[in-house]
Amino acid sequence: MITKKDVEHNASLARIELTVGEEKKFEKELSAILDFVEKLNEVDTQKVEPMAGGKNLQNIWREDEQIDKTLENKPVELVDAAPEKKDGWIKVKAVFE
Repeated sequence: MITKKDVEHNASLARIELTVGEEKKFEKELSAILDFVEKLNEVDTQKVEPMAGGKNLQNIWREDEQIDKTLENKPVELVDAAPEKKDGWIKVKAVFE
């Protein structure tokens, strides 16, 4: 059974704010989902072979190819072509702060 505290915890993890009405609604809906999963767990699957998928699918890979070769082996021109640069390097937006 899902409690109001569980709903509040999940909402905080998802960084969403819920109204009191939404909390009650999700408490009921999530409890119903877990009840259904519990019913599925009651099904006897002893004689059912596991499946790895519905079909034999294959990935379609393509070779990486360089489209624009105008700046190949021209590091100075490459840095000069960048919109922002600093101390001879291409400046990019920080990934980590």
